[in-house]
Amino acid sequence: MIARRLGSALCALILVAGILFGLFLIVPSLMGWERYVIVSGSMTGTYDRGSIVFDEVVPVKSLKVGDVITYRPPPKSGPEGLVTHRIRSIGRDPKTKAPVFRTKGDANAVADPWTFTLPNKTQARVVTGAPYMGFVLAALAQRKFRMVLVGVPALLIALIVLGGLWRDTGREAQERSAAGVVVEA
Repeated sequence: MIARRLGSALCALILVAGILFGLFLIVPSLMGWERYVIVSGSMTGTYDRGSIVFDEVVPVKSLKVGDVITYRPPPKSGPEGLVTHRIRSIGRDPKTKAPVFRTKGDANAVADPWTFTLPNKTQARVVTGAPYMGFVLAALAQRKFRMVLVGVPALLIALIVLGGLWRDTGREAQERSAAGVVVEA
């Protein structure tokens, strides 16, 4: 009886956690936000490694010093892939008059060694972040973890159902033997 209640409570808890995590991922998307996982320590203190940041796409001309943006650094500048850093300064290219940005990770001692322009008219700017949730997304990307995530609740459900069937079978056998017993006086 206690094991069944614990199993049911555990299944309910896992179901609720899954629904909440799903909502955590879906609701920002419905608001038009993009999500990125922080993979380095350059923003530690603001967005630690393993955090998820949610970015809204805004016009480049609305960016200002202090905004945190997720962008692709210039080719051959060092980092591969996307970077989420704070805008340290905004200048103007003398030829094109396009904005030229310099960024810095909050945990870094100095600004990034490169400057860059943004190729599009819009840019992803960080709205908010959630610590450690990126680790969950990274785990979900691994097949073994997904198998455990699906397999453990399925196994618990199967055990609860089998326990109920076993209990019902025992109860039916008792009822049959009680009905078959004739008491003579």
